[in-house]
Amino acid sequence: MRSAELARLAGVTVRTLRHYHQIGVLTEPDRGRNGYRDYDVHDLIRVLRIRRLASLGVALERMPAVLDASDGDSGGLLDELDAELASEIARLTRQRGVIARLRDHDARPDLPPDLAPFLAVFASAGLSPELARMDWDQSILVAHLAGEEGMPWVVRFYQRVSEATIAPVVADLVTRFGHLGEGSTDDDITSLVKEFAEVLRPLVDEESDPIDLGGSASLLSDYAIDVLNEQQQRALAGLELALGEAQAANEG
Repeated sequence: MRSAELARLAGVTVRTLRHYHQIGVLTEPDRGRNGYRDYDVHDLIRVLRIRRLASLGVALERMPAVLDASDGDSGGLLDELDAELASEIARLTRQRGVIARLRDHDARPDLPPDLAPFLAVFASAGLSPELARMDWDQSILVAHLAGEEGMPWVVRFYQRVSEATIAPVVADLVTRFGHLGEGSTDDDITSLVKEFAEVLRPLVDEESDPIDLGGSASLLSDYAIDVLNEQQQRALAGLELALGEAQAANEG
């Protein structure tokens, strides 16, 4: 039979047969006088075995050893395939859990799932699209820079600022921060920094071992410089200074 017929009987494409030839799982027959390759029923059986192994998850490069084995002892291979599937099922189960958490809070799929419940609080607080986007971006960056070791601290902080007694105050301050611009006075900036520090300082003071991003913190500064106007940058710098002084006083 020719390649097209073999492909039809085996439920594959001619291109797939060529691929099997290239990687060495199917011997390529010689061409006849008519210039066509002539396959037989043994080739069909070989292709069917290849398809069966592939359906079980056996990689093509591992197939020759299985296909050409004479003892039929496949227990070890089946155990290995079962372990691989169990690992994949566990991974997919975790992934479904993440998706469920994001869906529960109507969160964006690219947000850190651990922060989804808290970001949802501010998403419903009426922040402008620009401020909401800044919140998302910074959350993604902070979660990455904190890593697994620092993530518990980040979660605790977001949890605190999302509490019913604090979240409305923070949302109002963030909104005022978003309105800072060329028309803002020094008093506007100073007042906002003072009020913001009064809200955040107790939260920072609660942490006996605050997160330290080290040199990576400069990435947050780069982000701020890129998206904030001059007045907002001044307010952010003032807030960082106030919180830094408070932290230093606690350590002293």
